[in-house]
Order: sequence, then structure tokens, then C-alpha cells
Amino acid sequence: MSGCDIGPAVAEGESAEIAIDAMVRRFYALCNEDDRLGPMFTAMIPDFCEHYCFVRDFWSHALLGTDRYQRGTPYSHHLKLTVEEEDFTRWMAAFGQAVEECLPEELASAAMQRAAHMTQSFKMGMLPLPKPVAKAAGAA
Repeated sequence: MSGCDIGPAVAEGESAEIAIDAMVRRFYALCNEDDRLGPMFTAMIPDFCEHYCFVRDFWSHALLGTDRYQRGTPYSHHLKLTVEEEDFTRWMAAFGQAVEECLPEELASAAMQRAAHMTQSFKMGMLPLPKPVAKAAGAA
């Protein structure tokens, strides 16, 4: 099973949806406090209330199997960002903290697995390839 095919988590219903909403809001609160992520998000997100809804619907789909998220892959919505490796580290730290604070364990582990998979995929598509290391003349 790949990191993407985790299936719906155990928690269901209104309490799970409330927890997901709280996690999304906490994540963005943490990011907005970050000196790199905050300005990046503020510059790219014109309406945070609308954005929270999109992201909440994505996580509801990813963790509970709902069908509210109808915006394609999240990757396509992030292509305009100019990011560095450190931004992903900060993103995962904020996400991990929000997950730990807001989601029950049966949702938390699935959320972290999905986020780790997304982070690796985003890195491969959004960061430049490392420059090849030149071999010294005569090196095997």
C-alpha cells in the first residue's frame, strides 16, 4: 500500500469533521506566525476563510472519504509558490503540531502519513534538481 492509499480513517461523523476543521485552522495559525511561511501564505491566499474551506474539504476527503473536495490535486494549486527545502520542513513541523493538538489518534496517523507523502511529491515537482557532483579527473 502506498502512502496515498491509506483509505478512510476510523473516526467518523461530526466530531471528526470538527477536529479536521480545528486542525486546519491551527495549522494556518502556526504558519502565519512563521517568518517565512506567513508572508508566503499571505501573499498567495486572498481569502483565508474560503481557503480554510478548500483545505478542510481536502482533509475530510483524505481522512474520511467524503466527496466534498472537487478541486483536483492539491499539487496543481501550489505551483505558483516559490519554495525552498526549508519551507517544507517548516510546513511539516506546523502540520505535525496542528495534528497532534487537534486530531484524535485514529485520524492523526493517517493525516501525517498523507502529509509526508504529499511533501515528498511536492518537493520532487517544485524544487530544482540537485546539481550533479563533478568527478575529479581520473576518478573511477
